[in-house]
Parts: sequence; structure tokens; C-alpha cells
Amino acid sequence: MDRATGTVVVVGSSVGGVRTAQAMRTEGFTGRIVLVGQEADLPYDKPPLSKQLLAGTWDTDRITLLGTAAAEAAGIELRLGVGAARLDVAGRRIELADGTALGYDAVVLATGADARPSPWVAGSGVHVLRSLADATALRRDLGAQGPVVVVGGGFIGAEVAATARALGREVTVVDPLPAPIGRVIGDAVAEHVTTLHHRHDVATRFGVGVEDVRGRPGDLRVRLTDGTELDAGTVVVGIGAIPNDAWLQDSGLLVDDGVVCDEHGRAPGSPDVYAVGDVARWYHPGLEKHRRVEHWTNAVEQAAVVAHNLVHPDDLRAHRPVEYVWSDQYDWRIQIVGRPGAATRHELLGDLDGAQARGAAVYTDDSGLLCGAVTVNWPKALVVCRRLMGTAATFDDAVAQLAGLPARRAASTS
Repeated sequence: MDRATGTVVVVGSSVGGVRTAQAMRTEGFTGRIVLVGQEADLPYDKPPLSKQLLAGTWDTDRITLLGTAAAEAAGIELRLGVGAARLDVAGRRIELADGTALGYDAVVLATGADARPSPWVAGSGVHVLRSLADATALRRDLGAQGPVVVVGGGFIGAEVAATARALGREVTVVDPLPAPIGRVIGDAVAEHVTTLHHRHDVATRFGVGVEDVRGRPGDLRVRLTDGTELDAGTVVVGIGAIPNDAWLQDSGLLVDDGVVCDEHGRAPGSPDVYAVGDVARWYHPGLEKHRRVEHWTNAVEQAAVVAHNLVHPDDLRAHRPVEYVWSDQYDWRIQIVGRPGAATRHELLGDLDGAQARGAAVYTDDSGLLCGAVTVNWPKALVVCRRLMGTAATFDDAVAQLAGLPARRAASTS
């Protein structure tokens, strides 16, 4: 392929796919770009689905990533409302679900991840949340009466719980783990998140699972593994996501919890096939292992790397990010860098109690290096932690630098 021209098909119209297409133009690509999306809606941003859009404070125009006029101005052809059905690597073709096909000189796989399906079906009263259609249906039911039971205390579950409570609904969160988002931030900070939800009158049933959901919309019964039952008008199931890679199983690509790629975003042994975002499991040279990361920031940064490498194959860049994700719950902005979940020791600084919380936790493993950090409503601490995570700083150095910032110290070390 002439790296300045030719045809590039980007499969997937979420943020990874959109940003790849846009970055290719910035990198000087003048050929044809076709952006394929399974959903008929214009490409949209997903983080607001569990927050502003679900709450009704934003409309769909506010979350649009690429409008028709902007796509036309950038020379990006939109093929929306039809998904990809098969990838023919040798023939350099994408077969679409409507029976048509697109030839390509290079292809970027950005099909993201889908919500892990709910094991329980009780009409439209049981929801997952991953798409605009999901958010629209859930928003409609949140306007009704009756308690809301959220199954799963991860990011989606915790954010939906906060939004539903702000809408005046009675909310209970159920999770087998002892605290919300504990897998990501560790139990110490997660306990403070639990307190935050309790302060807003959200009930929690942690350390217990859900065995069954039955009934009909507006009149549901949630049976827990300890034998108790909860009444619900609406149930939201947030039990993780799975990469949207089933359509690639007969492609010849190495597919193992996502499309396996090298550090440059290329599928090994498959010329001109790249992957970005939630569907990509790429080799992280800093960690020396393959990683698949379901975070908005990772998709954006990886899109820039892949676009550059596609257009400039003689100047390859490796994707080696410092992982970053955020979550808005009530008046807390929780921001996470690195991998706190891998830590063996942490220290809390600042204040994570009360209505004016402002603090941080820093984490280390057996190496003694800083391996992650969590900040709450403390932008300066976040800036320091992100910078230090990129410099192989020690845990002690991170603690010292944060202790010098203007925030009250809360003594808590383990």
C-alpha cells in the first residue's frame, strides 16, 4: 500500500475508531477512509451514558463524536447501521452483515467490547448499559417508580447507582466483593467509596451474589445467594464487558481475549491489519506482557499511535501508556493512574472522609516503585502522580511529593 493513499477501512465507530480516522488525516493520509459502525446512530462518546445522558442533563448532540458535516469535511465515509460479519485477510476484504463487502489496503479493528450479557431475563426491566440504546431504555425505566437494584459494583454499577439516586430512586448495589470498584483501587479506598454511597442513602449488599431475577418490568424480585430477596422496579446488571471479537474467529488472526497485537498495534503475520481500543490486546513493552485495557484514554492514545504507524511505517512508535481512568460519582471525581490493584502496600494522604473529600492513595509492589495512584477531587495530586508514573519513581518519593501539596494529611498506612 502507498502509505499516503489507498483505502483504509476502520471497523468500529466508537472513540477508538473515530480518533484513528481523524488522526490519519492529521498524519497526512490523503487516501480513502471508510468508518464502519454497527449502530445507526452517529458516533458518540460512551462515558456520559452512565452519568450526564442517563441523568437527562445532556442530550445526544452533546455526546456526538463525529457529525455528518465534520465527517464530510475530513473526507471520512460513514457506513453506519451495518456491522462487520467477516474479515478476509488474504483477500483484503471486510464482509458486512448486509451482504456487501469493502476492499481495503489496510484495516483497523476498533469494534470495542460489549456488556457481558445478563444471565437473567425479566422483560425490559433488566438492563445492561453499554450503548446509546441501552442508556435510552434505562433512562425511560428510571423515570418510573420502584426500587433500583444494581448488580455489580464496578465503574458502571457505581455510576448508575449514583445517577439513579440523584433522580430520586431508592437504590441497592449488590456485589460479591466487599466494596465497589475494589478490584481496581483496592479495599482501602473502596471502603471510602462505600461510605460515599451510604452518605447518599444508597444501600449496599456486599459479599453476596445474585442467584435469580424474576417477575416483570416494574415488579421484580432479586434473589440473593444468602436466600434473601429484594424488591425492584428496575434491575441494572453491570458485570463486566467482553471484547467484540467473535466475528474474527475464522479470520486467521490470533484472537485471545481480544485481537493480539505487537507494541505497534499490528496483528502479527497479517499485513496491514491493526487493532485499537477495547478489542486490542497489545504487547506493552514497559510491562513486558500483553494487555487489554477497557478505558477511554487508552483508546484515544492507542488510536494516535496506530494512525501514525499506519501512515509512517518507517518511523514506528510503541504504545506504552501510563494507564488512566476516571469515574464521577456524586460530587467525587475519582481518577486512577497505573495499576493500584497490583499493589502490596499503600498510603493515604489528604482527607477522604466527609462532604469535602480531597485526598489520594499511592501504591507500591515488592519493587518499591510507584505502581499506581488514586486521587479524589485533587487535580494537583493527579498531575504529580501521572508525571511520576512515567519516570519509574519510588513509592517514598511519591509520598513525599504529595505530602508537600496543600491538603490535610490523613494518617493511614498499610
